[in-house]
Amino acid sequence: MRYRLTFVVGLALGYVLGTKAGRERYEQLKKSAKQVAQNPAVRNTAESAAQQGRQFAGKAYHAVSDKVGDRVPESVAGRVRSLRERSAHSDGSDDWGTSHR
Repeated sequence: MRYRLTFVVGLALGYVLGTKAGRERYEQLKKSAKQVAQNPAVRNTAESAAQQGRQFAGKAYHAVSDKVGDRVPESVAGRVRSLRERSAHSDGSDDWGTSHR
């Protein structure tokens, strides 16, 4: 019984101390992450990476759709055709239907 009581008291004490230390550390990490996210160099790099990702995704999309062609159900083929038409008329969105912001 004494060991159980010691274990429970130690568990409770560890929980209380760990929770307090954990919250403080969480707040520190949150503040650091916010500072990094607001850095202009980081924002520019993230936007460049997003733009390259959209370009590569569009190229991959066209390469796959050209090779697969007639082997897909008509519902999928219709969607591919509509996306191609939309990209040909370029209304500011990419092949995935998202805007370039």
